[in-house]
Amino acid sequence: MKLNTPRWWYTREARHGRVARTLLKPLSWVWAGVTARRIARADPVDPGVPVISVGNLTVGGSGKTPVTREAVRLLHEAGIDAHILSRGYGGRLREPTRVDPASHTAADVGDEPLMLGHGGPTWIARDRVSGARAAAAAGAQVLVLDDAHQNPTLKKTLSLVVVDGETRGDEWPFGDGSVFPSGPMREKLRHGLGRADAVVVLLPADAPGIDPELMAAFGDLPVHVARLKPAAPPPRGPVLGFAGIAKPWKVERALDAAGADLIDFAPFPDHAAFREGDLAFLASHAERHHARLVTTEKDWFRLPPEWRARVISWPVKATFEDEAGFQRLLLDAVKSSP
Repeated sequence: MKLNTPRWWYTREARHGRVARTLLKPLSWVWAGVTARRIARADPVDPGVPVISVGNLTVGGSGKTPVTREAVRLLHEAGIDAHILSRGYGGRLREPTRVDPASHTAADVGDEPLMLGHGGPTWIARDRVSGARAAAAAGAQVLVLDDAHQNPTLKKTLSLVVVDGETRGDEWPFGDGSVFPSGPMREKLRHGLGRADAVVVLLPADAPGIDPELMAAFGDLPVHVARLKPAAPPPRGPVLGFAGIAKPWKVERALDAAGADLIDFAPFPDHAAFREGDLAFLASHAERHHARLVTTEKDWFRLPPEWRARVISWPVKATFEDEAGFQRLLLDAVKSSP
């Protein structure tokens, strides 16, 4: 979903976005009702291989993609041929397609699948069932679904919900609990958690730990903690950062926390198509400060080819505090699948 994420979504104080919340509330009721009925009426299909779903409860960035990537890495480490299946948001291809990083572009398959395709077998398909069958026919032993918690078309062996655990001041990952568009929720919290088998709380590298109030929201569900850490040191010298993700302010915070000499930061809407004029302006601004341009790995894959040599990609990864425990959760689910 291409939008600038409203900061007031993530506050519980009524004074923040009060008018917008009130005006948008009727649309939220419709959204929540349609989502609940669609899930309740579904008849999930068994694709013949175990299915691990990595999803979230909110619109926009909670860290699903780094968790998906790490889950696949741990399955591969255990000798299991796991394939990723994505809807391919932002890409033009609709039929089941195995991502080929050497020939596909973000315009073909979407930025996240293109990025994930560099790390292992990745498929895109608007129809998850046909995509799952294609991947299984190609030899996938396990399917890892990226962003599919609200998609009920496939029978899931393990449903993981990723939650952004970064809370500061009055920020709250679920806002006041309102469903889109009056809040960040894709569905009501109790409904989403009711279909989950475990929760992954993704924290910044320097965060002290999970907020006790947030932990209490998950009830008896198993909770695994992961840290979103840089996969490489920040660039040396002055940099100008930019990002087109759901929560671009988190990239700015992460660069600061990593010790980057950040002279400025430019936020763009999620999945934004960077225009030549925008990039030229950023490059000119950076040049005046003798700085280099830096962006997220996902944004880098969406850049025009001629700009990739001029922009530094700064990747991040999800590192689990109990990696063995998380891997065991995945393997137990795979082994229990008939």
